[in-house]
Amino acid sequence: MSVFAKLWSYPKTNIERVALVLVLAIILLAIIGPFIAPFDPLKIAFRSKLQAPSLAHWLGTDGSGRDVLSRLLHGAQLTLSATMLVLVVVVAIGCAIGIFSAFVGGAVDNMLMRLTDIWLGFPPLILALGFASALGASLSAAIWALIFSWWPNYARLSRMVTSDILSQKFIASADALGVPTHRKVFHYVIPNALDVLVVQVALDVSAVMLAISGLSFIGVGAQIPAPEWGAMIADGRSYVANGWWIVLAPGLAIFLTAVSFNVVGDMLRRELDPTSRRR
Repeated sequence: MSVFAKLWSYPKTNIERVALVLVLAIILLAIIGPFIAPFDPLKIAFRSKLQAPSLAHWLGTDGSGRDVLSRLLHGAQLTLSATMLVLVVVVAIGCAIGIFSAFVGGAVDNMLMRLTDIWLGFPPLILALGFASALGASLSAAIWALIFSWWPNYARLSRMVTSDILSQKFIASADALGVPTHRKVFHYVIPNALDVLVVQVALDVSAVMLAISGLSFIGVGAQIPAPEWGAMIADGRSYVANGWWIVLAPGLAIFLTAVSFNVVGDMLRRELDPTSRRR
C-alpha cells in the first residue's frame, strides 16, 4: 500500500477527509505557488492600488498596487518553508538531547532534564519575542527565535519515548548480543519513536506557523514587503475600511491551514499513537 493510500485510509469523518485534502492542497500550493502566480508579488503599481477583487486581480490589490493572489501564493511557500525549517531543526536538537539523556542516565540525565524544565517554564511565544527582538527584525530572526524556544518540547518527548523503548525486552536482547549504542539508536529507538514524533510535528505545524505569522504581524518577523502571511496582514490592517480583501485572504489562509493541520494531527494521533489506540 502506498503512503498516500495508507494516509487516505485514516480519516473516519468527512471533516477529517476535507482537512486532509486541504493539507495536501496547501503543501502543493507551497511548492508550485511561485510558478503559477500571475504577477510579481513585489512589483509596486500605485495606479492599481486598492482595487477590489476582479477578473484582472482575483483577490484584489494592496495599498501599493501589488497583486494579493500572487503574494498569497508566494507567501504559502515562504510561511510553510519557515515553519518546516523550525520543526526540522527543533526535532533534530530535541531528539539528540532527549535520546542522549535517556541513554546516559544518572547525573547528566538529571541536569539536562532540569535545564529542559526551566526552559519549558517560559511561554514559548514570549521567549521567541525576546530572542527575535534581540536578533533584529527579520524572518530569519523569527526562525532562530522559535528554534531557541521550541526545542525543549521535543527533548522531553524523545527522552520519555526513548526511556520506554530502552525498557523493552528486545533492547535487553540487543545488549546481550553486544549491539553498539549507535546501532541501537538508529535501528531500534528512532524507528520505534517515529510515530509519536510524526504526530507531534503534525500538531505543532499550526502552532509554529501562527507564531511566525504573529511575530511578523507585530514587526519582529518578516518585514514588509515580504509576502509572508503575517506581514501581509500587518501591511493591510491600515486599509481595512476600504480594502478588506487585503487582510481577508492571508487571514483566511492562516485559519484554514492551522485548522486543517490540527485536525490531521488529531487524526494521526488516533491512528499512530498506541495510547490513543488502546483508549
